[in-house]
Amino acid sequence: MGNGRKLGKTALQRRKTLERTIKNEEAADLPRVRPFFREIQRERLPAGSTRPARAPPHAISKRLAARQARAYLSGMTEPRTQRADSSETADFGFRTVAADEKRHLVRGVFDSVASRYDVMNDLMSGGLHRLWKRELAAMLRPSAGRTLLDVAGGTGDVAFLWRRRGGGPAVVCDVNPGMVAHGRDRGIDRGLLEGIDWVCGDAERLPLPDRSVDAVTIAFGLRNVTDKPAALAEMRRVLRPGGRFLCLEFGAVSVPFLGELYDRYSFAVLPRIGEMVTGDGDAYRYLVESIRRFPPQPELAAMMTDAGFGRVNWRDLTGGIVAIHSGWRI
Repeated sequence: MGNGRKLGKTALQRRKTLERTIKNEEAADLPRVRPFFREIQRERLPAGSTRPARAPPHAISKRLAARQARAYLSGMTEPRTQRADSSETADFGFRTVAADEKRHLVRGVFDSVASRYDVMNDLMSGGLHRLWKRELAAMLRPSAGRTLLDVAGGTGDVAFLWRRRGGGPAVVCDVNPGMVAHGRDRGIDRGLLEGIDWVCGDAERLPLPDRSVDAVTIAFGLRNVTDKPAALAEMRRVLRPGGRFLCLEFGAVSVPFLGELYDRYSFAVLPRIGEMVTGDGDAYRYLVESIRRFPPQPELAAMMTDAGFGRVNWRDLTGGIVAIHSGWRI
């Protein structure tokens, strides 16, 4: 009995240490962008949540926290979330299609634009996607002893930033072989021949073991996933305790005049430019429609909480055109 009580106290201490580490990480989430960009950046928390107090970043070393986290739930395994079956439906832009059909349609879109995906991102964001991804990478606080999984990351942008900022090994997982090949070629062009593994895999059935990575990101990819709750559960499954999940995605614009201008650009201008530049206006129409059908920031935060993430919050960037959602495995 005495031994059992001792183990219980140890587990409680580990959990408290883990939570303190997460609070320290969150306290360092400050705007790191240029003044013009900072003025239209806003942070929001779900109702009832409070911002953690600032704490010195050296309070607990990341390596110690990682060892404690691995020990905390060592040996436990989790069942995978069942993916949507073929009889269920999903949104494909403004259309409603069978779940399996959406998977094929989305792959077709990215097969079409894989070689021109960088141009597509620049057109859809006016080049701002590069700033948004830098902010995402800065929030990760890369270090050599940590491992990143970037889901739907075929371009390699997030993994490249992670490695350049001193991060450890990275795994880029994308369901589309063309995107994986394109990203790998970009890595070779940049001289990044080591430290990044390229994997073709489904976000709803990630080909990684439980608790195998320290951070998981998905940038502009979750809206293309058929079964979003299953994908969120999978991304939590592969995180180690104390690991962080960040989702960068288009959101609901919070500035009225900006929303009207953005809608006009998205529906009237962007598909025409996409047709002229890439020859595939339909792909751009789908991507614009998929943004409008994606859950707004509070709904995505609720989905992350339902998937088991703790301390969920989000930060609006550029007036809410995009948002970075954050959650932890506690």
